[in-house]
Amino acid sequence: MSAIGSKARRDRIVHLATTTGLASVEELSQLFGVTASTIRRDLAKLTSDGQLARTYGGAMALAAHPEASLRQRTGEAFEAKQAIARWAAAEVRPGESLLLDAGSTVGALAHELRTAKDVTVATTGLTALQELADVESVHVECLGGTLRPLSQGFVGPLTEAALERLTFDRLFLGTDGVSAEYGICEADLRQTRLKELMARRAERVYVLAHAAKLGRRPFHTWTPLRPDWTLVTDDGADPRVVEGLRARGVTVVLTEAEHTDTDTDMGTGTDRDTDMGTGTDRDTDMGTGTDRAG
Repeated sequence: MSAIGSKARRDRIVHLATTTGLASVEELSQLFGVTASTIRRDLAKLTSDGQLARTYGGAMALAAHPEASLRQRTGEAFEAKQAIARWAAAEVRPGESLLLDAGSTVGALAHELRTAKDVTVATTGLTALQELADVESVHVECLGGTLRPLSQGFVGPLTEAALERLTFDRLFLGTDGVSAEYGICEADLRQTRLKELMARRAERVYVLAHAAKLGRRPFHTWTPLRPDWTLVTDDGADPRVVEGLRARGVTVVLTEAEHTDTDTDMGTGTDRDTDMGTGTDRDTDMGTGTDRAG
């Protein structure tokens, strides 16, 4: 793409984030032919102006629809989701039958299960199917049903009918929010009903949710969080929320997330990729090769 001004570039970034769901620093840098540090400054400015929300490695649009798409959520809390997925995968034993929900964190678990041996995975999520479709050591069952485009998961009577013929050693659920008082939150009554039915078919139930989801109530449909379930989150969780959950008998596991993205000061929205010698910011085109921050 030919060089354009910063305002036009930022307008284009907002359009791309709105239409495709997620804008990554790397993709935008290549698209506009500018450095990664230039894109980070653009994203910081757009976030400060309330036009975008920052994610790991990029940004997403502030969607008019209250439910974010799976694509939008994939970049959120990346390190936390990886830590949660690793812990969950370590619980799995050879020969077990697993049930995986839809969602980005459960999708990260499916990725970790690519090295599992002699396990059966049934799932309602397209992400898990894509991750495990070519893994010979994992037997995969798709429960089918009506596809929800936003969550990329199957719901409805066909999904529920398939569940009636299966039982599982472990169930791994995703969620949009967790409340000690109400349980786990979803955008759709079909989702909350399905989660309850899934839990009835499994011996052990795990809810995978990064810290930002604890205490959130984005919607008004709920699945009760039972005392014999395990909530797996990360060490960024609010201690007061964790205490409230544990007071109700819920087992809460805090995983340790690795935080590696230090290029941008998220608290102030300022970019630290500056010329150390002068303290000035070199917002230049990649073609000149003069910006050393990228």
